[in-house]
Amino acid sequence: MQTRVDVFEEMFLLFLGLGTLVGIIVVLYTLYNAYKYRDSDDREAGEDLPSVGELPTGGVGGKKLFLSFGLSAIIVISLVVWSYGMLLYVEDPGDNPGDDGIEVEVEGWAFDWDFYYNDGVDTEIDTTVQTTSVTEPMRVPADTKVWVNVTSTDVWHTFGISELRVKADAIPGEYDQTWFEASEPGEEYTIECFELCGPGHSDMEADMLVMEQDEFDDWLEEEAEEQADDGDDEEEEEETDEDDDNDDSNDGGDD
Repeated sequence: MQTRVDVFEEMFLLFLGLGTLVGIIVVLYTLYNAYKYRDSDDREAGEDLPSVGELPTGGVGGKKLFLSFGLSAIIVISLVVWSYGMLLYVEDPGDNPGDDGIEVEVEGWAFDWDFYYNDGVDTEIDTTVQTTSVTEPMRVPADTKVWVNVTSTDVWHTFGISELRVKADAIPGEYDQTWFEASEPGEEYTIECFELCGPGHSDMEADMLVMEQDEFDDWLEEEAEEQADDGDDEEEEEETDEDDDNDDSNDGGDD
């Protein structure tokens, strides 16, 4: 299964190779014709001038020209069809995130990134205009498709990881979905904002850590348990506060 990096590198190398080959052929053919049709004393004056009232047919050269146009058209059309198919794969590889991948909601706001995992676990990247403080990097398992649903709570941002060829607009009230796959456990990548969004734009960065699948599962389970416990504690505190308020109201009524 190809990753986004594989797709874009394959396309780049193919077009680079073809462009180099065509460039070499054009330059060599130009030099060949410049030498072949150079001026000399043996050439008759006006040899290349067209005759009055006649259209130049080009002779055998016309067939070569037609053949070159036809071959060029076939190559260009083939490249367009192939490139379109590759880009369609990048946009949607056809796999359900629930089958062999994970789904993460990415929420951008000036000038932070929040990450919410599909099982309710969330991590927050806390940044300020002056410095960048990463309280919890985004974590993903290696060799697994990571589907990200990107949105924003204020202005337009753009979620991007350059090394993985990932970019998605973060638009208030809308979701932009994309995916990526990281293959090396232990690698760290930088998440950046690629949309000018205010004075803290250049500091709107976060780290992303690639983990082994087992290690990631353990971390995710741990985070889920911690956040569940925190939620229970908050509910207990709210219930205690409500009971205290009720007691105070009853005492006031007795007086």
